[in-house]
Amino acid sequence: MASRPTAGRRKRASSVKEVIDQIVTDPDHHLTGAFVNTPPTPLSPLSPLPEREVSSSKVAEKNGHARIGVARRNRAKAGPPQPDFLNKGLWHDLTSLNWVRVPTSALFLMSIPVLLYLQWQIISPNTVSPFKYLLMIQYPVESDPGMYQKGYGDIAFLAYYIIVFSFIRQSLTFYVLRPLAWKLGIKKEAKLDRFAEQGYAIIYFGTSGALGLWAMYHSPTWYFQGRHYFQDYPYWKMTKFMKSYYLLQFAYWLQQFLILVLGLEKPRKDFTELCIHHVVTLWLINWSYVINFTPIGNAVFITMDVSDAFLAFAKCLNYLKLDTPSAVAFAWFTFVWGYGRHYLNLRILWDVYHDFDLIPKWAQQWAPEAGTYLVSWMKWQILIPLAILQVVNLLWYVLIWRVLLRALFQNKYADERSDDEDDGQPDDEKDNDD
Repeated sequence: MASRPTAGRRKRASSVKEVIDQIVTDPDHHLTGAFVNTPPTPLSPLSPLPEREVSSSKVAEKNGHARIGVARRNRAKAGPPQPDFLNKGLWHDLTSLNWVRVPTSALFLMSIPVLLYLQWQIISPNTVSPFKYLLMIQYPVESDPGMYQKGYGDIAFLAYYIIVFSFIRQSLTFYVLRPLAWKLGIKKEAKLDRFAEQGYAIIYFGTSGALGLWAMYHSPTWYFQGRHYFQDYPYWKMTKFMKSYYLLQFAYWLQQFLILVLGLEKPRKDFTELCIHHVVTLWLINWSYVINFTPIGNAVFITMDVSDAFLAFAKCLNYLKLDTPSAVAFAWFTFVWGYGRHYLNLRILWDVYHDFDLIPKWAQQWAPEAGTYLVSWMKWQILIPLAILQVVNLLWYVLIWRVLLRALFQNKYADERSDDEDDGQPDDEKDNDD
């Protein structure tokens, strides 16, 4: 007897093309979701309320204005509603890790080491404060002023700045970016969140990309001179700027991974591939720092960060329904992604494969006391994660070109929606909130 199709079960794709078609039209995909044209979900014919009344009640319940007693005519003036998780209380935030999302709770945690450090300085100014490892870069090289090396206290620095990045991210989200999106006409809760998320990505990746280029400019590896990754190894001494930049990048990605694995934000359908990307990224950051190979790590940072800034900018324009500027920005992003994440990254892969033997003979040993770790098998320890990252980026690049070609030849880029569902809120709701 033939089996009946199970209701609600997704049909299995029978080809690679069908898989790609499913992804490129998936409104929840982190890369292409913002540019997917998702029609509003139709209301049930059994609904006893008129369509306008049903959608309005859903909007009121979703955006939180009804919960805090804001009259309908005053909602536009009241500004964007705040999520419920901001009002759970400090103790709840500390015991549930909700401080990652609540800026006031993160600020409370940030202030404790600062106050303890200041108290220590007042009571015992002539002794070394243990709290300095949390707040400031440590381990200067006594024989070379201005240079720093790594140490176990760097772990404390990473832990503290995970909290700092949580505070910065959520403060910008709730007090700057969501209000900005509201004033620019975005009223849906999902789009407010996505606009804020991408706005923060513009700020962070734009800044980190510029700082990474600055660090490379003041090093022998400018501009992606791969031979110097190896012939000048080991890089066990770093400037204060370089060490700060690298550890802050590390803390940022740890904070992002914490949000992802704890499910503190609405999960996306491509959760698995995002986890793979984050794990490989953290693996590369950790190993490049431990084995004194930071210049190649910085090169990879630059290629990733600059393209992410362009992607976030294109998404923000799309959320604002600026179709032509968004399409132009997405086209530029496609070029920047191809150049950075593929051309430059493939050059880095080639440099690792071709120039690894340029490492000085005395440094081709596993000798932590000398700061050298690049024995022969470490070549593959570097190549394989970079290759995995390249494969993931190539898969995403296929989706990027599908979106761009649909925009150019099928006119399906305009009026595209957020990576989230519409949650029943009609576009014209914002025009009737006064």
